[in-house]
Amino acid sequence: MIKMTEYEKRRKDLMNAIGANSIVILPAATEKMRNGDAHYAYRQHSDFYYLTGFAEPEAFMVLLPKRKEGEYLLFNRVHDRDREIWDGPRAGQEGAIKDYLADQAFPVSEFELALPELIVGRERIHYPMGYSAALDTSLTNAINKLRGKIRSGAQPPVALVDVASTLHEMRLFKSHTEIAAMQKAIDISQLSHMAAMQVCKPGMYEYQLEAELTYQFQKNGARFPAYNPIVGAGKNACVLHYVDNNCKIEDDSLVLIDAGAEYQYYAADITRTFPANGKFTAEQKAVYNVVLDSQKAAIKAAKPGAAWTVMQEAIVDVITEGLHELGILKGSLKELVATQAYFPFYMHRSGHWLGLDVHDVGSYQINNQWRKLEPGMVLTVEPGIYISSNIPGVPKRWHNIGVRIEDNILITENGCDVLSKDIPKEVADIEALMKHS
Repeated sequence: MIKMTEYEKRRKDLMNAIGANSIVILPAATEKMRNGDAHYAYRQHSDFYYLTGFAEPEAFMVLLPKRKEGEYLLFNRVHDRDREIWDGPRAGQEGAIKDYLADQAFPVSEFELALPELIVGRERIHYPMGYSAALDTSLTNAINKLRGKIRSGAQPPVALVDVASTLHEMRLFKSHTEIAAMQKAIDISQLSHMAAMQVCKPGMYEYQLEAELTYQFQKNGARFPAYNPIVGAGKNACVLHYVDNNCKIEDDSLVLIDAGAEYQYYAADITRTFPANGKFTAEQKAVYNVVLDSQKAAIKAAKPGAAWTVMQEAIVDVITEGLHELGILKGSLKELVATQAYFPFYMHRSGHWLGLDVHDVGSYQINNQWRKLEPGMVLTVEPGIYISSNIPGVPKRWHNIGVRIEDNILITENGCDVLSKDIPKEVADIEALMKHS
């Protein structure tokens, strides 16, 4: 569990970064209707949670550096006996101060009225631009109100700044406690992937494997998945973000599972591909090993000081050479890479940042240059080959072989650690695990 003192440190770091003449305003995520009068399960906005640890809707966080009366203000819901009977307890203003370390707390209904007083004298307002139309309007109204009082000495802000540029750079580098939470999410996900491999049988439906994943997530302490699980068999494994998960798993098909648990708001994102009947065919094994070799090359290249693109370059080289050796691509290797001949079979990038969001925040370029990897970054490495039956010129024996292998890695001082290394991914190890199920 991340302690409230860590959230406090994050707020201090952000205030130091923006300067004493600024203000930060963040809204909580809004509740969303699913259908009728039923809501989707509520999840707090990751930026808001990163700075507060506060999981209730209808709230605003305000940071006011150097303010004598208190720097951290929380506007949140008041206690309401009737609503709490239906929806559960609320922190209220007392809980916001006692449990979440707010310096001051006020009813959320007072936020808009208090806004002009909060921003007066502050040069810059840092907030998530475009995220909340209601907040955009409230800020405009508050600034205009202050402009009408300039002759009385009021000083309205002179700039609106997207807080993402500062806050998301902070989130990119994970603390020890964040890494521990992510490792727990990954450990739960590893157990779930292995359980799915062991229960898989031809004739099952994809959603039955999804049910096994969900069961294992919750059984081991993760209430929700980090994203909608992908369980694609046969031709469905060639659809990158396939989430229907409603087809029967045929005997000779590969099954691709892309699924990760969310633990204390932190995500895992892992993919494994395996044969439905526990035994790879010669063609499946050949394609699988090309993907595996490309992932090993990419992970080996991931180290401090390396550009973000080194992993993609390693993957492209190995996949192009592998497809050439299998006879799927023809021509000179140099020309095949240069013309991106691999693209119909591998059409995405090497991976993405991972953290509170499964596609986590953080820039990939700085000053139009691919950024260098640094210790504390967590990312995915996920090469794939997808041989859809509608790609012209490919012999039928390769059709509908879809393979992706995805692991989560932490950049360290000396290289990287594979946090999801305990799930089998060698052909022999996968077959052995499924044989003994």
